[in-house]
Amino acid sequence: MDTTDERPGLISRRVFGIALESMTAFRVVVLHGARQVGKTTLAQLLAAHIDAGYVTLDRNEDREVAVADPQTFIESLGTPQVIDEVQRVGEPLVLAIKQVVDADRRPGQYLLTGSTNFLTVPSIAETLAGRTDIVPLWPLSMGEVTQGDDDFVDRAFSDPERLLDHEGRPRSRSEYFDLLCAGGYPEVQDLSGRLRQRWFARYVQTVIQREIEVAADIRRADALRDLVRFFAATTAQELVLSKAAERLGLDRSTVSTYEPWLETVFLVHRIPAWSRNLTAKVIKRPKIYLSDTGIAAALLGKDSTALQQPTDPAAGPLFETFVANELSKQLTWSDVSARLFHFRDASGSEVDLVLESDDGRVVGIEVKATSTPRGDDFRGLRLLRDRLAQTGTEFVAGVVLHTGERRLPFGDRLFALPAADLWT
Repeated sequence: MDTTDERPGLISRRVFGIALESMTAFRVVVLHGARQVGKTTLAQLLAAHIDAGYVTLDRNEDREVAVADPQTFIESLGTPQVIDEVQRVGEPLVLAIKQVVDADRRPGQYLLTGSTNFLTVPSIAETLAGRTDIVPLWPLSMGEVTQGDDDFVDRAFSDPERLLDHEGRPRSRSEYFDLLCAGGYPEVQDLSGRLRQRWFARYVQTVIQREIEVAADIRRADALRDLVRFFAATTAQELVLSKAAERLGLDRSTVSTYEPWLETVFLVHRIPAWSRNLTAKVIKRPKIYLSDTGIAAALLGKDSTALQQPTDPAAGPLFETFVANELSKQLTWSDVSARLFHFRDASGSEVDLVLESDDGRVVGIEVKATSTPRGDDFRGLRLLRDRLAQTGTEFVAGVVLHTGERRLPFGDRLFALPAADLWT
């Protein structure tokens, strides 16, 4: 569901309709995501659509009043009300909102936005429990950027045999890496490569200084920056904190403390390991991904031309990150309710990404930064399919997403598809 705003140059966001729907059922809706992903623009559109007030706590005057007396501040606003950047005041303001919505149970009273995942704070999460719906806002999806459909998750689960009949336009290898390096932040979509890299560098610095250092007792901002670069270099790999500590010359306790902050400000995200007791020796570590491939490529000093070289070692992990992020975005609006995992067992058999629906059906996905998929690329998917058959679990499809143009069958419920079929 998209916004219908007609202002020139405004990109429609899939979650506009989802947020509107949530406000008809929940007293409080939280729109959260990284800085500069478009929360303020979307919040202002929603405020206009439902005739709500709008206030941003980025303004010093409003923030100071809210900090001094959150209860009076909230009562002065009335409802419905959009409050932007609510993490600037945090728990005291949330408690004041709780008092209002506990006294008046009407839905749609408050839309809150936040640039940090402040709901990970246990006391705040408990305060809002049962009163709130959370709507994640990621950077722009490729469907939003290119006006595509963004419906791969639904198509894969609903009618996998039709995947080969899809008529979306494939992309060239160079186009894929152009999109990957641009990433999904609205501000950079029209910037040249050099200006874009400067924007990303300033962005990471700003997030660390403004969101993390202000909120936490962080004594080594330089270590945070090094840790972001480390995760850019190891994106799409399993998260091993001792490895990060060793490479960066840090205490493991420091890395264990700092890494969750990078998740809190949406610079990185985890995809957990998946198993259905397929083997006694399933690897349980999550994978960690940069939340935007534009940032990752910039931190690695890579541009599209470099990544198109067959020998560039960063191309594969960044392309997997690109796909993982697109799937994560689609799961916020797909009709099929599903979660995203990865799979690897002790023998080395693995599947890059595993989608599991709430009713237990499974779609396996391998990501290859090659234009010519081969039978061997399906080794992990075949193993997953055959093991699931032994457990009675429905294996819906196994898909290899690649940078070529052809859609090809590779056996029972196995398909090679252009990666652009994710969003076209």
